[in-house]
Amino acid sequence: MTRQALRTPESRFKDLPDYPFAPNYMELPDAEFGSLRMHYLDEGPRDAHPILLLASQGCWSYIYRHMIPPLVAAGFRAIAPDYIGFGKSDKLPSTDDYSFQRHIDWNVAFMDRLELRGITGYLFDWGGFFGLRIAAERPDIFSRLALSNTNLPHGDSPGKSWFLRWREEQLAKTEFPQGEMVNDGTHHELRPETIAAFDAPYPDEGYKTGPRRFPMILPISADDPASPANTAAWELLGHWERPVLTLYSKQFDGSAMGPARVLGHIPGCKGQDHALLDEASFYIVEDQPMELARRLIAFASN
Repeated sequence: MTRQALRTPESRFKDLPDYPFAPNYMELPDAEFGSLRMHYLDEGPRDAHPILLLASQGCWSYIYRHMIPPLVAAGFRAIAPDYIGFGKSDKLPSTDDYSFQRHIDWNVAFMDRLELRGITGYLFDWGGFFGLRIAAERPDIFSRLALSNTNLPHGDSPGKSWFLRWREEQLAKTEFPQGEMVNDGTHHELRPETIAAFDAPYPDEGYKTGPRRFPMILPISADDPASPANTAAWELLGHWERPVLTLYSKQFDGSAMGPARVLGHIPGCKGQDHALLDEASFYIVEDQPMELARRLIAFASN
């Protein structure tokens, strides 16, 4: 007997500010739930070059609301999925229903169903955690990568102590923050209605098992189940010669959250127009969406 996933009522998404996009849904086969519904935005001509926008901790496709219009205006197809457990996608009832590998599998199934090949990937935070792994294992999918405030975690990754403290603080909260988490990580304070939009997918704490699980499944220890595969992927990326662009927040330069590790490891980074953006905190997509779009358009147009 298959189990039942949670589905956020559509009324929660009514009249969100700056989010006029039509929803798209895909059914992904799942052994435990029969199938899971995954939501995604798909804007621009279907025969245009696709740019896949993968999101961050606590976010969903709403975070790309300001980047998508200029990408489409420049002639690209912009695709932004909601991970299972986030946004308009189905939510699973138990935190044990989520693992790093299951997210990899769901995302690869999504890309294969859309027949995405030779595309540009914009990978922000968790978008890079998933996307870099997928790029290494499935090089047919991506022809180039743009990275923001991300890396590929695997056992000996730097920044572990900081992350463990942050994880403990977040999980100790009775109500797991979503909109406030984004607001706390931006250079410019968000409007109340924007914060509410980031909270929209989660009517109550029972819908937040996906976001709550994210910090626990990051493979930051050698004995983590996903660490061997991520380590192997990191080694493969040491031979990746396709173009890789880094667009990081300047405040992280020189820290474990900065671009140095990527720049020193992936050959495709050489000769690219890398940037460290001012007035940008962790949620760089909220702080600098138009500058990111401008640089992404130039990168994908080459």
